[in-house]
Amino acid sequence: MCNHYQNHPEAIPTWREYIGALPYDAPFSETRIDVWPRRMGEVVRTVDGARVAGAMTWGVPLTLPGKRPGTTLTKYVTNVRNLASPFWANMLKRPAQRCLVPFSRFAEPKLGPDGKGTKDEHWFRVADREVAAFAGLWRPSAVGDAYAFLTCAPNPLVAPLHPKAMPVILAEEDYATWLDGDADAAAALAVPFPSQLMVVE
Repeated sequence: MCNHYQNHPEAIPTWREYIGALPYDAPFSETRIDVWPRRMGEVVRTVDGARVAGAMTWGVPLTLPGKRPGTTLTKYVTNVRNLASPFWANMLKRPAQRCLVPFSRFAEPKLGPDGKGTKDEHWFRVADREVAAFAGLWRPSAVGDAYAFLTCAPNPLVAPLHPKAMPVILAEEDYATWLDGDADAAAALAVPFPSQLMVVE
């Protein structure tokens, strides 16, 4: 599960201009290099027919029943794997709740001898791209607008190092389909990014 990624602050404005996104509720000049769960990250979404860039909290709150009767607990979901879940499927059906999540590289924990994740990380990025984008979903919440991004089966580059999953990375020509296409076309993009177009660091 990807719970850490980085951005290249100097490259974000060029990427924003390239995809035709305008500043919205938070300027991209505030881009942070490291993005962690429950911290602010940049997204691009469609508002009134225009692509706009702004900031949201990474981690969609999901209220679940607690262990004791009558209690609840809140889980902050950063990675979306099960698009068949009504919670996510309802968002996927609405183009207005889809977003692009820009990143320069993402981390997966290195596995220890026991097969569990360690504090050390493998870093992955798209070759020859200072900024690429994850396929994200967002919704209003009690903590403000919050987003998560989709994951899928890992490609041959990621699988030997992190066999569970990898984020869904969108090709630039698929941005419009993800942001504005119908649900079936958008869901079809939830596939592993070609390993030959990525590098591990």
